[in-house]
Amino acid sequence: MGASLVTLAEYKTYAGISSTNQDAEITALIPMISQLVKTICGRTFVDYVNDSKTEVFSGGRPNLLLSETPVISIAGVEYSTDFGNTYTSLTEYTDYAFDQEDSTIITVSRDSRGYPIDFPKYINGYKVTYYAGYETLPTDLKIAVLDTITYYVKHEGSVHSPKAPGTNTVQIEYITNQKLPAHISRVLDLYAASFN
Repeated sequence: MGASLVTLAEYKTYAGISSTNQDAEITALIPMISQLVKTICGRTFVDYVNDSKTEVFSGGRPNLLLSETPVISIAGVEYSTDFGNTYTSLTEYTDYAFDQEDSTIITVSRDSRGYPIDFPKYINGYKVTYYAGYETLPTDLKIAVLDTITYYVKHEGSVHSPKAPGTNTVQIEYITNQKLPAHISRVLDLYAASFN
């Protein structure tokens, strides 16, 4: 599941909770909400800050788009012509360069007109090992995670059964909205991975 995006202490401080009555529920929710946010955004944010991530590509284009951002450092780029059975290291600035703006590994080879030449196409032909993410989660993203925990702690996405005033009848209201509140969704949209 990876590392959680917030801690119990951070949530309790944010929510103004001093008792320990909900600690077990909140502790159980934190990794689940963290995974939900990671899934929605298509990124892990913190999982590869200290542990490297390795991705394999087949080439056939002038760049290799990394899935985790922001990239902290590239540990190595290798290529294989035997379907990934063995790999040989490529040299930075001779064989490839890292484009920080797009978080891509680009080929430095150019044709006679100066256009980039594609990395040759090989199945499992390129392996990139790198570190990425945030050592400190951005404040707006952290607030969105904390607000999502509150949303689930309050069961705002579940079935509600309010009792009408002055009656003995209970009305059941099924919540059909499948979206998170707008203030949370707006922030998560800012951090969602885009592979266009």
